Amino acid sequence: MPAALTALICSGGRFESDANVLVRQCIVDGWIECLGQDNVLSANISGAAAVIEATVPDLVIGIGSYLPESTYFGEVSRAARRLGKTTVFWATEDPYEQDASYRIEHDFDAIFSCDRWGANFYTHPHVFHLPLAGCHKRHYAPIDGNAGKPIDVLFCGVAFTSRLEIVDDLRDCLAGLKLCFIGPGWGRLGHGFSDRRIDNAQLAGLYRQARVVLNLGRSLHFENRRHMITPSSPGPRTFEAALAGAVQFFHEDTYEIRHCFTAGEVPAFSNQAEFGRLLETFLHDPERRLMTAELAQRRALSDHLYAHRARQVIDTLQAIGLA
Repeated sequence: MPAALTALICSGGRFESDANVLVRQCIVDGWIECLGQDNVLSANISGAAAVIEATVPDLVIGIGSYLPESTYFGEVSRAARRLGKTTVFWATEDPYEQDASYRIEHDFDAIFSCDRWGANFYTHPHVFHLPLAGCHKRHYAPIDGNAGKPIDVLFCGVAFTSRLEIVDDLRDCLAGLKLCFIGPGWGRLGHGFSDRRIDNAQLAGLYRQARVVLNLGRSLHFENRRHMITPSSPGPRTFEAALAGAVQFFHEDTYEIRHCFTAGEVPAFSNQAEFGRLLETFLHDPERRLMTAELAQRRALSDHLYAHRARQVIDTLQAIGLA
């Protein structure tokens, strides 16, 4: 590839969720930060083949979900290959759609999976783990050590069955605390729990008001019945919350968080007793919380921005002779 590398990022099927739209925007921002505004284009999958023919980018990157039949990447791949260009797919929904991976395995020169364990279940010769990340422009906020913290424990996200089970196990520890659980399915649990949805700007404001943010992974398998792969790598909220200056308690049963953050940056727990000890350590110690938030934010800024992921993709392609 030439020194002035150009890239086209394509995604956006008909049924793409709002959350995926935001992740896609952050990924595009990261590539722009890495390569420069003039060297990065983005296009909806429906028109991406025409954009490739018109602009002839050096690198064509498919991102997002490969599950919906309406999201077909084959045409994009063929357009790039006719021009001799490198094609990459970043599977940002792994491992929840793993059974449908055959839809992309023959269309791209390299595949990057957001899940470390999920990356082991492709049959493609060039598969690599590439976790999601955060965006400086959209997620970073200076930490104010003097800000009030009216919320003791915050969680935002859908009340999947796995999350409900974890919270039920923690109820004794949470009793008497000022709670803020927001997302579909939580409202039936009573005071401090709400079914409402909020946008990213509102969530960032809540991060600043919370002493502790619970980080609970999801377990919603659309097409993951063949191998039943347990999600391993941290999701994007982990990096987003760190950039926002939140103190996170990460529910961990795979230890994958330690590939991204140390225990001093993002404390983890796997049972009620460990969670209780973390509360005792952090809840009424603002200096400890401030130090932990600063360490996590520093790590996210140095290692876990989407610009870092873009650089990792380029370095990996160069290492295997595809760039």
